[in-house]
Amino acid sequence: MIRVTENFRKIQDLLAQAARDAGRSADTVRLLAVSKWRSAETILEAVATGQRDFGENVAQEGLKKIAEVGRDELIWHFIGHLQANKTKSVAEQFDWIHTLDRLRIAERLNRQRPYHAAQLNVCIQVNIDDEESKSGVSPAALAPLAQAVAELPRLKLRGLMCLPAIRQGFAAQREPFARLRELSESLQQCGLRLDTLSMGMSADYVAAIHEGATIVRIGTALFGPRER
Repeated sequence: MIRVTENFRKIQDLLAQAARDAGRSADTVRLLAVSKWRSAETILEAVATGQRDFGENVAQEGLKKIAEVGRDELIWHFIGHLQANKTKSVAEQFDWIHTLDRLRIAERLNRQRPYHAAQLNVCIQVNIDDEESKSGVSPAALAPLAQAVAELPRLKLRGLMCLPAIRQGFAAQREPFARLRELSESLQQCGLRLDTLSMGMSADYVAAIHEGATIVRIGTALFGPRER
């Protein structure tokens, strides 16, 4: 409990300092705790520190934790690749999806989102470095997909997400995040109301914050070595 509490406070301080260094207010950066392979007990330790946003990569694992930990005042984010046969449970149980990259998946989520629930917040994942090993829509195909997703009534298009290739050095790390920010600005100029850039992890969150990240995804630095 002490370790998680100390890590949480340290990371919040580091995020706030990075925001100030970038000329931003600390409250413009949101910490998303990546809880993949973490036990319910460990997640509850983070909850006790005040953490409310948790990200899961695997639908089945995330659903199990939602059932164990609960939903009261917590916000659950799906941040893994979403398969078509998992859309119903994700649409029903999660609050955010960061990895939308196909219209077919968006349409399924729209049909399956319960009408008693709020709109499902979604970010479109962009394959910013055109890596074959990673999911995401290409920058060239982004605008048509974003326009189509924005018209789906049970989804709320919030912004963009990326997972760039590993880079060394602050300037090099900023480059893909700058391109994602520019893509977001281009979509906003076309009339889309976007407020989210989900980008940056433990090794490059400072560069992401300097390029406008509003959500950073942190796992190991918060929880320590992964549990299995």
